[in-house]
Amino acid sequence: MPIDPSGLSRMSRAKYLTSNLFLRSVILGLGLIPYRWRVPVMGRLVSTLAPLAGFDKRIRKNLAMTRPDLTEEDVAKLCRQVNNNAGRTLIELYAGQPFVERALAAPISGPGLAALEAARAEGRPVILVTGHFGNYDAARSNLIGRGHKMGALYRRMANPYFNDHYVRSIEQIGKPMFEQGRRGMMEMVRHLKGGGIIAIVADLHSNGGEKIDFFGKPAKTSIVPAELALKYNAALIPVYAIRQDNGLDFEITMHEEIPHSDPVTMTSAICDDLEVLVRQHMGQWFWIHRRWKI
Repeated sequence: MPIDPSGLSRMSRAKYLTSNLFLRSVILGLGLIPYRWRVPVMGRLVSTLAPLAGFDKRIRKNLAMTRPDLTEEDVAKLCRQVNNNAGRTLIELYAGQPFVERALAAPISGPGLAALEAARAEGRPVILVTGHFGNYDAARSNLIGRGHKMGALYRRMANPYFNDHYVRSIEQIGKPMFEQGRRGMMEMVRHLKGGGIIAIVADLHSNGGEKIDFFGKPAKTSIVPAELALKYNAALIPVYAIRQDNGLDFEITMHEEIPHSDPVTMTSAICDDLEVLVRQHMGQWFWIHRRWKI
């Protein structure tokens, strides 16, 4: 968790400032390029720089653990795809209206859509769970555009300088935003108790989480979304934005509502649901994360 810049060492402060200035400069410069070219350019840029940043090493480590059946050619291809998608996702978050328009134009389907609409008709709260797949903010933008007002839980970036800029950008898609932590959780619960909708990205390593299998390996996973769903009788619905072959458009899919049972069983169902989708689109999941940090 990042701290106030004043509490950082001189070296850490310099590192974060340099990184922030570089990223902000790249984003500003690419902003001068038309959207249809800007997004693929950023994808290629991140793919090129990824080995230097250690991304390829992390992707290869995760794949060796979970998909040892893949050939070297498969792994090299996935490194390019994962980094390309990460670059596209990053620049899309700063694109403003052009990205929102793409998200709003995305077709939406799946049984979860009917479950969402039924819950809203009943005044029942809804928890939408997603993962670092495709571009998760495309789904949020699409649903907000369809009149579903929702809040979203986010985790602060490690770089305190870049984080402020990042939060301002994602707030342009929709508010309220709840920062992970005690205060943010209280605000999110208040929103949920009032019958609201919240969106949670549920595929990060969680120090206080339960060990739940993902790709056949135990990964510490937060059971909080399931606990909230049980406590407040909220519908728990997986939603994803699948990037299309042209690299710019999306298809929104809403899967079956997760039945209420117990937190671990429900969280296992969330992980299984995401795994099925990732296996179908391996290059669209963020294999750069330390997901299996036990």
